Amino acid sequence: MKKILVSLIFLLSASAAMNSMASGNIAAGEAAVKKYSCFACHGADFNTPIDPTYPKLAGQHADYLAHALHAYKRGADGPNGRGNAIMVGQVAPLNDKDIDNIAAYLHSLPGSLVLRK
Repeated sequence: MKKILVSLIFLLSASAAMNSMASGNIAAGEAAVKKYSCFACHGADFNTPIDPTYPKLAGQHADYLAHALHAYKRGADGPNGRGNAIMVGQVAPLNDKDIDNIAAYLHSLPGSLVLRK
């Protein structure tokens, strides 16, 4: 029983360590969204985009944001890609770490999305 408990604690701590390494740097993400002027379309607070068809990004799950940015980077012709001329151009200079950092920053912002029952 003691071996099982020790093994479980080890697995949980290893998982937590891997998750903390995989997450992005919020400060670097903030610098990146300023550098690439993401607010120009998605709004200064990332809750009020300039067009209602543009997504609200603040508070979204970091893994979803990273997946979406990678999909735009692949483009419409890539597997699981997204085709949007503006976004494909915006993500072109980003590397994987930039994407993780941006996703972490946007996730850290207070969002205005509400689920209603």
